[in-house]
Amino acid sequence: MDNLSMLTDLYELSMANGYRQTIPEEEGVFDVFFRKVPDDGSFVICAGLQQVVENLHDFHFDKQDIDYLRSLGLFQDNFLDYLAHFHFDCQVSAIPEGTPVFSREPLLTIRGPLLQAQLFETLILNIMNHQSLIATKARRITYAAGDRPVMEFGARRAQGASSAVYGARAAVIGGCTSTSNVLAAQKFGIPAAGTMAHAWIEAFPDELSAFEKWAEVYPDNAALLVDTYDVLKSGVPNAIKVFKELKQNGHQPVGIRIDSGDITQLARGARKQLDDAGLPEVKITASNALDEHVVMSLLNEGAPLDNFGIGENLITSASSPVLSGVYKLAAVSEGDQLIPKIKVSASREKVTLPGLKQAYRLYHHGTKQAFADVIALKDEKLGDQLDVVKANPLATKRDQFIKDFDAVPLQEAVLDGDNLKADLPDVFAIQAHSKKMLAEIPSATKRLVNPDEFPVYVTHKLDQMQEQLLEKQGK
Repeated sequence: MDNLSMLTDLYELSMANGYRQTIPEEEGVFDVFFRKVPDDGSFVICAGLQQVVENLHDFHFDKQDIDYLRSLGLFQDNFLDYLAHFHFDCQVSAIPEGTPVFSREPLLTIRGPLLQAQLFETLILNIMNHQSLIATKARRITYAAGDRPVMEFGARRAQGASSAVYGARAAVIGGCTSTSNVLAAQKFGIPAAGTMAHAWIEAFPDELSAFEKWAEVYPDNAALLVDTYDVLKSGVPNAIKVFKELKQNGHQPVGIRIDSGDITQLARGARKQLDDAGLPEVKITASNALDEHVVMSLLNEGAPLDNFGIGENLITSASSPVLSGVYKLAAVSEGDQLIPKIKVSASREKVTLPGLKQAYRLYHHGTKQAFADVIALKDEKLGDQLDVVKANPLATKRDQFIKDFDAVPLQEAVLDGDNLKADLPDVFAIQAHSKKMLAEIPSATKRLVNPDEFPVYVTHKLDQMQEQLLEKQGK
């Protein structure tokens, strides 16, 4: 793993240096959260925690890093010496990867020396914003596909190698079943999948001989691309000839892929030809600039498709390519006391929630049917009944009374200095957790278009703390 400790914005180092000179013993609490959901959805699938933990655990500065920072002429020697002997002394708690999370909820909280915690902002946001964005897009696409497998194959269109590899990981968290990216497959234990490109067919004298040679080399992995010349007049008929020969020799053909044209009509024609030839088991894969809306349209039209290969619109979340997660100070220490802090803005939506907090998912009592989330101060005890306030400050009816519920905390301790406090499961275990958590939230919340709001509340104690801090600032 590359050392990413220098993946930071200069102002973070400048502030950390300033803390070292002025308030070196002060402790800080920072929250990671987002305000806006991509694609006008209602929630985000959080992802990237494993890479955050790995990088924080390995956070250090090499000699060449220190030499470069010294060359900038900005930092005192005592700060550079601190970095040269850096030891991670923070506590991290986080919502597990794969969990659907909502606006303003603390996905991750980090507590520790202020000058340390400040240094992690860019690194943490870079990892979590990217992977959560792609996991969320993958959830939308796989939701549209229903029970049909979706293969991620966007590496060539990703914005760089790291985005391709970790985007593939996030795509599986969001529901994809495989990836064409061999490095990601190797690194994260994801099934590698793929067929062929048009170049294979073009490299041979004709399409039939290209298919025959492929089947000769890969008799048990004969998935053929049928749209190089003409899907229904040559591609599928030639594939059928090869598939029949494979079956006669004791092999099972896999399927065909259609990568261009009117996929619904071509898939219907291909399905009929395959069925008429006695090959109902042969699968039809669609690709070609698909996204959740195209997938849904194809299936609504009755296209007989068995699976999908999706590239650029998934790996870049092309329709909504930014998750604007933020990293905000929520408290600082004064001696043994933790003092809540707040970011004030002319826009009430941007006012932050102060203090050390915990988010809870609320279920109808005795069920696994979630109906709301509540953000509370960490030391609050939730009783049997709750007077709460909508977290969205623009909501018209903010006060709510809740009873007959079970509350389950979402954040868990992850890292305490050198000590790992929680398991870091493999990517398919995270996917399974995500599916479980998704099954617990209302169907209307999961719609792709005009999803219903899943309420997020704050306790009255937290709301009053925010109001008191606003009043203190004259707002």
